[in-house]
Amino acid sequence: MEFPYWDRTLGADHFYVSCAGLGYESVRNLVELKKNSVQISCFPAPEGRFVPHKDIILPPLANIARASHAPGNRTAKYLVFVRYNGIKESNLVNELRSDPDFLIESEPSNGTTLVGRLASSVFCLFEHGADVSGIGEALRFGCLPVVVMDRPMQDLPLMDVIRWQKIAIFVGSRGGVKEMKRVLESTCKDEECAGRKRLGVVASQHFVWNDTPQPYDSFHMVMYQLWLRRHTIRYARREFA
Repeated sequence: MEFPYWDRTLGADHFYVSCAGLGYESVRNLVELKKNSVQISCFPAPEGRFVPHKDIILPPLANIARASHAPGNRTAKYLVFVRYNGIKESNLVNELRSDPDFLIESEPSNGTTLVGRLASSVFCLFEHGADVSGIGEALRFGCLPVVVMDRPMQDLPLMDVIRWQKIAIFVGSRGGVKEMKRVLESTCKDEECAGRKRLGVVASQHFVWNDTPQPYDSFHMVMYQLWLRRHTIRYARREFA
């Protein structure tokens, strides 16, 4: 009775923000919130707490100052760059460290160093479930994101806006470094890589949070996705005895 707009549709025209996400609790109001309202989650969303057809992933906040720009076309020094905490699986980390084509950060780098490493690497490696907040920055500085995952990816940011298959590469962890390098070399030829990078730089504008929202930035992309979902779920008005 206190929230008439909520009662009208059982929350179907509402949204809420929750990084942890809601489980399937037995409390009726929480069940209705989970089923009917749009949840805006942080990236990556906790497994089992994200409903792909209606929920939204919040684009990660960039750590590099917006004034930073990608250096001019550099010759790649590294095949793959891995940011600090970008990979959690210890066996894979040890295998990566032993390969000279991979640059693995042992501690967080400052903004200038990070920009240089992003711009001088062909690929940037991320493990789904670890610290993947830098994907937008990798796109911005021309480093192709490679996401290590062993399940279908349904919780990437802006999936209604970005064609991720065109700007990122998805690999499994079971084949190890040798299989990963084979996939990268076979998937991304010179011209194809250049095209993916161009598209990635264009897409990176959608990952920018501005103090005053600008066209096509993260704020407007989240609002656009909410607008797309305006008719996703409609429930009859709750009748009270």
